[in-house]
Amino acid sequence: MSDNNKLFIPPKKFKGETSVISSRLPNDMIKTIDDIAENTGRNRNEVVTMCLEYAIINIDTDLMKGDE
Repeated sequence: MSDNNKLFIPPKKFKGETSVISSRLPNDMIKTIDDIAENTGRNRNEVVTMCLEYAIINIDTDLMKGDE
């Protein structure tokens, strides 16, 4: 079997215990998140977690400039 046929599942970037948080989101954003979840076979929590993970990895702020 060639490597092109293998399923690759990358490791999670954040692991360990979880906590419940609450945030207020615009209804149209929730609808979009729910549509993405339905179209990808994931649940709302998975989609939100993936979006937050992407944002954390790709964020650029003045506070983070000193870490380079």
